[in-house]
Amino acid sequence: MSRKKEKACRECHSITTEDECQVCHSNDVSTDYLGYVIVMDPETSIIARKMQIDRAGKYALKVR
Repeated sequence: MSRKKEKACRECHSITTEDECQVCHSNDVSTDYLGYVIVMDPETSIIARKMQIDRAGKYALKVR
């Protein structure tokens, strides 16, 4: 069984396995990213506020 490689959007840092970001619909995705954070409640998360995230999900800390 083949596992799809995760990619991170260069625009919003959302992590996906697709060729298009499901959050901002950008096609600018990269397999070269460093670290990630899982945001469960963006309204109360300090990290989500600093990263300007308004949706729950998995986000890359740095995308190259």
